[in-house]
Amino acid sequence: MSTHQSAKLSPRAQAALALGALGVVFGDIGTSPLYTMRECLSHLPAGVSQSDGVLGVLSLIFWSLMLVVSVKYLTFITKADNQGEGGIFALLALIHASRISAAAAKNDSAPAPRHGLGAAVVMILIGAALLYGDGIITPAISVLGAAEGFKAIDPGLAQWKITWLACVILAGLFWFQHKGTKQIGDVFGPVMLVWFGVLALLGLWHIADYPGVVHALDPRHGLALLRHRPLEISALLGAVVLAITGAEALYADMGHFGRRYISLAWYGAAFPGLALNYFGQGAYVLAHPGTTENPFFVLAPAGVGRAVLTGLSIVAAIIASQALISGAYSLTRQAIQLGYFPRLKINYTNAELSGQIYVPLVNTLLAVGCIFTTLLFKSSDALASAYGIAVTGTMGITTVAFFIVARRRWQWSPALAGPLCGLFLLVDVAFFAANADKIAEGGWFPLAIGAAILAIMHTWKSGREEIFIRVYGNNVTESELIGIAQSKHIVRVPGAAVFMVGSPTGTPIALLHHVKANRCLHKTVVLLSILTEDVPTVPVAGQLVLREIGEGIWRAVGHYGYMESPDVGVLMDRIKEQGVPIVPRTATFIFNREMIITGGNARMWEWEKRFYGLLSRNARPAKDYYRITPTQIIEIGLPLQL
Repeated sequence: MSTHQSAKLSPRAQAALALGALGVVFGDIGTSPLYTMRECLSHLPAGVSQSDGVLGVLSLIFWSLMLVVSVKYLTFITKADNQGEGGIFALLALIHASRISAAAAKNDSAPAPRHGLGAAVVMILIGAALLYGDGIITPAISVLGAAEGFKAIDPGLAQWKITWLACVILAGLFWFQHKGTKQIGDVFGPVMLVWFGVLALLGLWHIADYPGVVHALDPRHGLALLRHRPLEISALLGAVVLAITGAEALYADMGHFGRRYISLAWYGAAFPGLALNYFGQGAYVLAHPGTTENPFFVLAPAGVGRAVLTGLSIVAAIIASQALISGAYSLTRQAIQLGYFPRLKINYTNAELSGQIYVPLVNTLLAVGCIFTTLLFKSSDALASAYGIAVTGTMGITTVAFFIVARRRWQWSPALAGPLCGLFLLVDVAFFAANADKIAEGGWFPLAIGAAILAIMHTWKSGREEIFIRVYGNNVTESELIGIAQSKHIVRVPGAAVFMVGSPTGTPIALLHHVKANRCLHKTVVLLSILTEDVPTVPVAGQLVLREIGEGIWRAVGHYGYMESPDVGVLMDRIKEQGVPIVPRTATFIFNREMIITGGNARMWEWEKRFYGLLSRNARPAKDYYRITPTQIIEIGLPLQL
C-alpha cells in the first residue's frame, strides 16, 4: 500500500489497518515469549551466575529486537518495496528491473535473455524455499508451546497427551482454511491486541517486584555473555534467535497493510508488550532463584489465571500459525506467476480482496508436514533445536538481496551500502552460525523441506526455458502466418478460435498442427499471450494490448502482476469491446498439451528432465488456471524431447 493511498484513508480505516497488522504480521513473533526465555536460560554458559545470566540474556533479546526488527526491517528493508508489495520475490523483481534499466541506459535496448538462472536468482529461490520450511515448523512449535501451558496447571499431565492435543488443534486449523481468512480475520487484531496487553501487564507486575532487571537495557550485559567459549555462545545465540523469528513477516505482508501501519502496530503494541514480558520473566527468575518452571506461564497467578493465560496462548498460537499459512499461499501464487512453480488450483475466498486465497494442495502438504513435525519432535523444547536455521538463512539472503537493490536500483555508494548491510549480515551470519550445530539435532528437517522446494522451483523454471526454446526457436513469422491463412488449400470456417501462445511474438504450434490436420482455420483467430510483469498488479488500462495482424487474425497480450491471477473470460469480453468479431461464450480455446520425452540435448541433468516430466504431468492444466469454461476447450498433444 502506497503512502498516497494511505493518506486518503479515514482515521478509522487507518486504525483498522494498524490493528489488522498487529493480528496478522506479529502473530509469529508475538508468541515467541512462550518458549524463548526458557530455552535461553537452559543454554547459559557454564559458570555464569543466575543474575549475570538473566541480565545478559535479556540484553541480547532486547537489542536483537531493536537491531533486527526496528532498524533492519522497519527502517531499511521495508523501503525496498515493489509498488507497495514486499517479500523475497519483490526483491527478485526489483533486481530484474534494475538489470533491464542498466541495459537500457547503455544501449536503449533490453538485455539479452540468459539461459539458466543467475546466482542472485538462485540465492533468492533458496530464501523462498527456506520460508516453506519455516511455515511448517512455526505452527507446530507455536501450538505445542501454547498447549504445554496445561503443565503449569497440572504438572502431572503426560507429554504425549499434550502432543496429541496439539495435533488435534493443528488438524482443526488446517481444516478451517477452506472457509477463508475473512471469517476469522476480523478477530485477529483485537485478540492480538489483548494478547500484547496481557504480555505487558504481566511483565510490569513482576518488574515491579524486581526493578533491578531494567539494568539489562545496558548492552554491556549481553556483550559480557558473548565473551565465553564459542561453543557455549553458539548454543545461547541459537536460543536468542527464537525471539526474532517472524521478522520476515514484516516485509512479506507489507502489501496488505503498508509500512506505516506495520510500524504503528510494532511500536504501539507489539514491541512494548514483548519487551515488558521478557523483562517480567527475567524478574520472576531473579526473584525465585532455582525455579525450573517455564518462566512465561508462571507469570500468571496459579489456578484460573494460568488457565486463562493458557487458553489465550493457544488462540494466539493459532493466529500466529494462520499468518504463516496465508503467507505460504501468497508465496506459492507469486512463484507460479513468475514461472518458478507448477500451476496449482487456487481458490479465492473473498470477492473483495484478491489477496485472500486458498491453495488446497499447499494446505494439505502443510497440514501433513506440521502434524508429522509435532509427532516427530513431541515437545517445543525439542522442536526448538530445529527452529531458527531456516529463519536466519532467509534473513541473510534478504540482506544480500537488499544490498544488490541498494547498489543497482537506488545507486547507493559502496561507502553507504557496504557498512550498513555488512552490519546486518554480521548479525545474520552470527545467528545462522549459532544455529548450524542444530542440524544434527533437527535442523536438517527445515533444510530438507527447503531443498525439496528449491529442486521443484529450479527444475520447473529450467524446464520451462527449454520448452520455450524448442517451441519458439524456429518460429513462424506473422507474414508467413498470413500466407497460410490466404492459402487456397485452407478453408475458413465460421466462428472464432483463441490459440494460447507463450510468446507475444510467436505462433503457437497448436495452430500449425490444427491447420495441417484439419485443413481449415476459423474466420476469426486470436493469438492470446498472458504475461506476468515484475510488479504486483497491473492497472486495468494496461492489462490488454491488442493488434490486428490481418486476414482475420489478431494478437492479444494480457499483462498481469505477480500478485494477480488471470481471468481470460474477462479479458475476452474486453477484446470484443475493442472491435474483434468474436462471441466469447462460443469461441473455441485451443491449447498445447505437452508430452515430455527425455533423452534429448536439453541443458539439464537427466534427473531434472524426468522430474520436470513428472511435474508437467501433474501440474494443473493451463486451461483450468485461466478459468475458461471446459466445454470451450480443445487440447492438442505436443511431444517435446528434453
